[in-house]
Amino acid sequence: MKILAINPGSTSTKIAVFDDRQELFVETIRHDAADLARFEHVMDQEEFRQEMITQAMIRHEQSVSKLGAVIGRGGLMRPIPGGVYAVGPQMLFDLRSCAFGTHASNLGAILAYDLATSAGIPSLIADPVVVDELGPLARYSGHPSITRRSIFHALNHKAVARRVAEGLGRPYEELRLIIAHLGGGVSVGAHELGRVVDANNALDGDGPFSPERSGGLPAGEVVNWCFAPGATERDIRRRITGQGGFLAYLGTASGMEIEERIRKGDAFAREVRQAMAYQVAKEIGAMGAVLRGQVDAVILTGGLVHDRELAGSIAERVQFLGPVMVHAGEDEMSALALAALRALADPESILTYPPRKATESA
Repeated sequence: MKILAINPGSTSTKIAVFDDRQELFVETIRHDAADLARFEHVMDQEEFRQEMITQAMIRHEQSVSKLGAVIGRGGLMRPIPGGVYAVGPQMLFDLRSCAFGTHASNLGAILAYDLATSAGIPSLIADPVVVDELGPLARYSGHPSITRRSIFHALNHKAVARRVAEGLGRPYEELRLIIAHLGGGVSVGAHELGRVVDANNALDGDGPFSPERSGGLPAGEVVNWCFAPGATERDIRRRITGQGGFLAYLGTASGMEIEERIRKGDAFAREVRQAMAYQVAKEIGAMGAVLRGQVDAVILTGGLVHDRELAGSIAERVQFLGPVMVHAGEDEMSALALAALRALADPESILTYPPRKATESA
């Protein structure tokens, strides 16, 4: 069965076609700034991106009518449990309205729906960043006006967890895992019997710092930022997400560039990288406490763990919890395709958005 996977980014749309598990092609369609400037809002790019996908399918001699399903990267919507969801009217409304946040990934389900509907095949999403399986205690922040939110790299977390489970010969739903994703953001999650019962908010101010994000900052100092002369909300948010972490300390968010600087003897770059490793290890340790020390494996994943020294620094500190496995990189397209294949093999597993609990709490 052929599956088309769609992953929209801010300046590109990545697509891939799989025949069962075999990748037939993958292409990243780059969008010129001038083309995107024509659109006032990211959601106005729907027809433009759909045409780019259609042209790419023609170039690769693939027909939408020959597909079994189209699956898109899930965007910002209501908090939902992990799994594969059918794209439907309420999901399309929530994504188009950007009621839960604006991001190019909101187009993933919309583009999947547009293409699938024309061919009369299912349109799906899997494990968006808003996957929320937190336990009740994990939601407490320390003040009743703020509830901890679940925003993390759910797609890669779940895909790597299933891959490890397959290697161990055990169902994911029977394992206790700690997974740390190290990319543009860093998310560390406690996976308990198939659910991510705790995870740091990797988007806007929780957990370790990352190449572009400041992570958890001392709250009192952030208050000082907010009331400094000339401070604006946009500036403060950019310091937290987009201009923090490696970028703030070293002037670059590129892990490869930092690795090269370290090889050339840059002692400060090495210390900053070690500090990030230290913070990631601390977060993994905290998740070990969440799981009461019952850990089948600690898994390091994401693009940054191609850096063996960085991965080794983390592993050294957390190996007391259990075996440490490194799955460098992230293959979102394969993860989407495999999720669609699992769902189509068991149609009753396909979930409806929003779940009843999400509807009641909205």
